Amino acid sequence: MAEQHLPILVVEDDASLREAISDTLELAGRPAVAVDSGEAALKALGEQAFSIVVSDVRMMPMDGIALLKEIRRRLPHLPVVLMTAYAEVDKAVDAMRSGACDFLLKPFEPAALLAHINKYQLPEGGDDGGVIALDPASRDLFAIAGRVAQTDATVLLTGESGVGKEVVARYIHRHSARRAGSFVAINCAAIPDSLLEATLFGYEKGAFTGAQQAQAGKFEQAQGGTLLLDEVTEMPPGLQAKLLRVLQEREVERVGGKKPVPLDIRIIATSNRDMAEAVAKGGFREDLYYRLNVFPVAIPPLRHRPQDVVAIARHFVVDHGGRLGRPGVALAPAAEAALAAHDWPGNVRELENVIQRALILSTGSQIGPEHLHLGPPRPQAEAAAAPAEPLQDGKRADNMKDLEREHILRTLAEVGGSRKAAIERLGISERTLRYKLQQYRDEGHFSG
Repeated sequence: MAEQHLPILVVEDDASLREAISDTLELAGRPAVAVDSGEAALKALGEQAFSIVVSDVRMMPMDGIALLKEIRRRLPHLPVVLMTAYAEVDKAVDAMRSGACDFLLKPFEPAALLAHINKYQLPEGGDDGGVIALDPASRDLFAIAGRVAQTDATVLLTGESGVGKEVVARYIHRHSARRAGSFVAINCAAIPDSLLEATLFGYEKGAFTGAQQAQAGKFEQAQGGTLLLDEVTEMPPGLQAKLLRVLQEREVERVGGKKPVPLDIRIIATSNRDMAEAVAKGGFREDLYYRLNVFPVAIPPLRHRPQDVVAIARHFVVDHGGRLGRPGVALAPAAEAALAAHDWPGNVRELENVIQRALILSTGSQIGPEHLHLGPPRPQAEAAAAPAEPLQDGKRADNMKDLEREHILRTLAEVGGSRKAAIERLGISERTLRYKLQQYRDEGHFSG
């Protein structure tokens, strides 16, 4: 199915240019609404949704800068591209400071206009690699991801387990100049320490027992593309130093090798831990943290993106329904209401598991709330949104960490202490669970 875009809002007081821009967009299959002033633009924005605003700067009585500032106040997630003349460089600078995504220098060719539109177009459904961004928080997130995708900066994605960090990483890759290259992902928590170095850096023949032939590592496999270092905080300290050197020198040396290999890759790292805290506790190198933290992007949990929940659930119903040989199955309205009311401690990964389970349990053409097995709403959800209370030692309580600990320990108890069953239900790696339990022991919350 072709992707259905929201219309583009064109703001231009010159009638002939306004018509030319509208025709260019329409011919490219992009619906557009054209208005002649900033006031008319604000009225249009109050009446319907748009995917992006393309506005002239020099207008009266409200110019493009004033319009931009008002859009940022009302709709901070909405991309805005301003059109300006070469002589208005000062206004272009002011525009960027005010939050414009970009600006077009007049005169411009139709291809340049379309390139700018495509650069900041956000997905309206699941057609862009499964990306769904209906909630303003998600649209803010992917607007930022779209901007950094146009650069080659190292990106650090942080967020709770299951929020979709790899989805965002793939989105950045697909919208970057490296999209034709490979996207290579490695989960640093899923590979034993003894194998992680050889997996990352590659090895030469005879470098160790069993190395019968040379093998390129993940860094080399990502040449010309993007390398995702998933859960990078789980990397052992000795390997962190070697990774730092690779990032600094932009070259990698295979295990047992003597000749460095120059790298042309984009690095994206992820973590579900508080990295600043990991640095403070000595678990992660501070210099490596700053190397990775060039462009940090915090991914909000699913409970902070409520408008996405039902849309993502529908996407999973179609996706997994097709795989299970059950096309045409849909969510009943009561099931959608139950999904929207749940607080999703396991985020998108939990939602996907719930839908897969419901497809197996349901037998008819609809999934009802009885097939979801969500359980009663968690009373801690409201507490998680409340301000942290001061503790006696002057520190502040971290409610989200408390909730995470309670969820992990409760899940472990529900599966009778089986760590294998717990990690499957929680959607985390064995190493992450081991780290969390040790942390809880140190804090006196766990004795198992």
